[in-house]
Amino acid sequence: MILILAAILAFSGYAIGQENADTIIQQSGQAIKRDWEAAPEFDCRERDRNASGTRTYEDTMIEGSPYQRLVALNGKPLAPSQAAEEKRKLDDTMAQRKNESPQERAERIAKYQKEQNSSRAMMAEMVKAFNFEVVGETKMDGHRVYALKATPRRGYRPPNMETQALTGMEGKLWIDKDSFQWVKVEAEVMHPVSIEGFLAQVEPGTRFELEKEPVAPGVWLPSHFSMRSHAKILFLIPHRGQEDDTYSDCHRSTPASETN
Repeated sequence: MILILAAILAFSGYAIGQENADTIIQQSGQAIKRDWEAAPEFDCRERDRNASGTRTYEDTMIEGSPYQRLVALNGKPLAPSQAAEEKRKLDDTMAQRKNESPQERAERIAKYQKEQNSSRAMMAEMVKAFNFEVVGETKMDGHRVYALKATPRRGYRPPNMETQALTGMEGKLWIDKDSFQWVKVEAEVMHPVSIEGFLAQVEPGTRFELEKEPVAPGVWLPSHFSMRSHAKILFLIPHRGQEDDTYSDCHRSTPASETN
C-alpha cells in the first residue's frame, strides 16, 4: 500500500509540475512576443568579441532597419581620423535611405524583417522541440526565477535545416516569476546531429547562452549572447566557431539626425 501511495504521489507531482512548466513556457512565449515587437524601438551599444579582440558598435534604427556604427576597438575609442570616417559612413547611409525609392525602401526593410522572422521562428521551434520540467526556484541577478530543464521531445520533426540541431540538444532556463521573462537560457548539443542538405554534422560541445534584462517597463532585451560551435563539414572536416556579443545602454530610439 505504501508503494502504491508513493507511486500515485510521485505521478501526481510530475503531472502538476508538468502542467506548471507548460503554463510558464506559454506565458514566457507571450512575453517574448511583446519584446520582439518592441525591439525595433530601441537603440543599443553592442560589443562583439572574437579571437582578435573586441569591436564596439552603436546599433541605431534608421528609416526602418538597423545600422551599426563602429565606435571602439579593444575597448578604446577610435582614432579621430577613423571616427570621422565612421561618421561619414553614417551620414551617407542616412542620406541614401532618405532618398531611396519606395521599392528600395520596401526591399531593405523586408530583408531586415526576414532576418527577424527567422530568429522568431527559431525561438518558437525551441518551445516545440523540448519537454520542459520545473526543477526548482531560485534567485538570479536580483530576480526570483523558476528553474526549468529542457529535454528533446520525442517525435519532434524539425521543419528546416536551421532547427535540426535542436533534436540533439538539452537545456536549462531561468524564467522570472513575476514577468515570465527569460533571465537566462543555456543549451548544449549532447549527441551528433546530421544536417540534411548541408553534408554537415553538429558535434557535442556546441552550445549557446542567452541572457536578458529589463530595459523599459514590460520590455526585456538581450544583454549577452554567446555561441560555440563544433561541426564536421562533409562529415570529415572539423570546423569550429565562436561568437560572444554583449549589449548595453539600450534606450528608446531618437531620430538619427539628433545623434550625430
